[in-house]
Amino acid sequence: MSIDGYKQFTTRAGDTFDYLALAAYNDEKLASYIIAANPDYSGTLIFGAGVTLQIPVLKDVDVPQTLPPWRR
Repeated sequence: MSIDGYKQFTTRAGDTFDYLALAAYNDEKLASYIIAANPDYSGTLIFGAGVTLQIPVLKDVDVPQTLPPWRR
C-alpha cells in the first residue's frame, strides 16, 4: 500500500479517526494512516467541528482474503 497524495477534510463535531477511515477507505482499521498524517491531533479521540485534517489517498490497498465477500 502506498500514499498517492492527500485530501483536506474539515471535521464535524463528533468525528473520530476510525469514522474518518471508514468513510475514506471503507475500513476503520486504516485509521493509523490518518493519524500518522496528522500528528498534532494523534491524542484526539473525538473531534470538534472545523478541524482541518490531511487524509492520505491510499493506492494499492490490500483487501485481506479472510474478509467475507460483501466486505471485499
